Amino acid sequence: MTDISRLPGAHDDHWNWQLAAECRDVDASLFFHPFGERGQAHDDREEEAKKVCQGCRVRRECLRYALEVREPYGVWGGLTESERAVLLRPARTSRAA
Repeated sequence: MTDISRLPGAHDDHWNWQLAAECRDVDASLFFHPFGERGQAHDDREEEAKKVCQGCRVRRECLRYALEVREPYGVWGGLTESERAVLLRPARTSRAA
């Protein structure tokens, strides 16, 4: 079951940034890998998606959204799901010896 508790709500101001996104004019399949995609094809697709994000004026808002809702799939704000997971990991604290 999908957890929607982190979604920002139905107010326009939470979503209006999407209207200015560079990806609006690009096939969404570029940002989400198909089942079974591996290796160079996977890497090439992700790099192409990231190129779209590089010049996007709402990249920061997109990434913030993906991190807040813990978006599990795709390239958002120029980062893949594994790259976002690194940012979301709790900081390790060193133990006093």
